[in-house]
Amino acid sequence: MPTLSFPLLDQIRQLIATPSVSSVSPPFDQSNRPVVDLLAGWLEDAGFAVRIEPLPERPDKANLIATLGSGPGGLVLAGHTDTVPYDAGRWRYDPFGGVVADGRIYGLGAADMKSFLALAIAAAMEFRAADLRQPLVILATADEESGMDGARALAAAGQPLGRYALIGEPTGLKPVRMHKGILMEAIRIEGRSGHSSNPALGASALEGMHQVMGELLQWRMELQARYRNPLFEVEVPTLNLGRIHGGDNPNRICADCELHIDIRPLPGMTLADLRGELHGRLGRLMADSGLYLSFSPLFEGVEAMETLATATIVRATEELTGAPAGAVGFGTEGPYLNALGMETVILGPGGVDCAHQPDEFLPLAMIEPTLDLLRKLIGRFCVEPS
Repeated sequence: MPTLSFPLLDQIRQLIATPSVSSVSPPFDQSNRPVVDLLAGWLEDAGFAVRIEPLPERPDKANLIATLGSGPGGLVLAGHTDTVPYDAGRWRYDPFGGVVADGRIYGLGAADMKSFLALAIAAAMEFRAADLRQPLVILATADEESGMDGARALAAAGQPLGRYALIGEPTGLKPVRMHKGILMEAIRIEGRSGHSSNPALGASALEGMHQVMGELLQWRMELQARYRNPLFEVEVPTLNLGRIHGGDNPNRICADCELHIDIRPLPGMTLADLRGELHGRLGRLMADSGLYLSFSPLFEGVEAMETLATATIVRATEELTGAPAGAVGFGTEGPYLNALGMETVILGPGGVDCAHQPDEFLPLAMIEPTLDLLRKLIGRFCVEPS
């Protein structure tokens, strides 16, 4: 396979070998600047105009925007530079080694999604600025895995990047035009402690949370009866009771209890509406309980994404792959790119089923089809735009 000769495979290895973990836990969180600097050097050598934009109040984190050609339209090939943390000692292969074995390249970010950035650059290097009637942009973002901070910064700046966008998340090279959103909320109940021998001496936050959990399960049933989309594997919105903690001793009435929930809404459901319904419903439930109810978002959340089936980028990727554009349950930066006025599709090599776990890998057999697809998309949207 001639594509696997250096420097492409070596570039994938270099990206994997450069740690860029992002995490909501500070002990695990790392800068992505070494990866951004590596990409910037390759793109400058390929003739791109490169901008590195640090995130507000986070100089150790940055987005990279590299442009070949000029004009108001064009194609954006987008990926995130960060990875999740890894399970030390549970990998058969060095997570930073980029080891090639069994027709695969193994490493943290091999599928999700450092390899795609190297592949996008390799495909782009076959074009010159003089070839392009519309610009080609390669976008590499920060902190997708821990809060979408890079994409949020782009959306907040309101800076247009292109007309069409492809995010190279691992989809097995099948286009995706819809995904669910993510809402994570902490629900806290404060009561009053007292001796367990007499319930009148206190107010149990744990018993109050029991009522809250029953109400949440009832709400989940109602949401799933109200919303349904058969294009998704799990065709209803989900609500998961993920973590609970309360009390400190069996002979004390519980004074504090906290529950963490995760909601995955379908397209057409907004986070603001869901939060409003959640807060209002539980507020009414606890109104006369003698308990204090409060909420806090565990992170800002990600809206559900939907790009129209008739969108040009959707039709183009369906034609080139021979697969209908589908829907997935995981979130991406797609909603933020759509908010900037782009038609966005999610499409990349590898599978999400091996992401976020030991021995993450990219099949080498997917490299050439990915390059071929990217070349054709660049040709269609940058060289010969309609």
